[in-house]
Amino acid sequence: MTLPRLFAVVLLALCPGLTAHAGGKKGEKTGITFHIQADPTDNPKMIFSASPMGKELPFRRNPELVTKDIAAFNPFPSQDGEGYGALLQLSPSAKNRFAAISNASVNRWLVAMVNGRVVDAVLIDKQVDDGYMVIWKGIGKAEIDAFDAMVPRIGEKKPRL
Repeated sequence: MTLPRLFAVVLLALCPGLTAHAGGKKGEKTGITFHIQADPTDNPKMIFSASPMGKELPFRRNPELVTKDIAAFNPFPSQDGEGYGALLQLSPSAKNRFAAISNASVNRWLVAMVNGRVVDAVLIDKQVDDGYMVIWKGIGKAEIDAFDAMVPRIGEKKPRL
């Protein structure tokens, strides 16, 4: 076998390994997302169902707020004694964006998801323009610790490491 042919065979043998390696997911960081209630007539591919307060409702798959919109947070023990809740301070741009979203979404549910699981829900009864969000329950200690490394606590300048 000639050298160019040998080189081509070796290169082709390595290609499936390279694509298989590239297909792996990066390690997921702790993610917090907020999803607004959708209309039942929305495209089924763009919604998911969740059951806040025992009633199954459709929610938009695309989040209104994500982890990068959070400027700072402060965890607290939840009232049910299982896990934690958190006060979230929004960034200035997210604060303005959510004021507009909440104004247009009065009487709709908003669900909070942590790492892809629904942990809490609130009914929007008026425009939220103070730049703070609260997740009342459902956050684990490990998730608080991971979030501490990404976002500072309210009143601190840098994340805790």
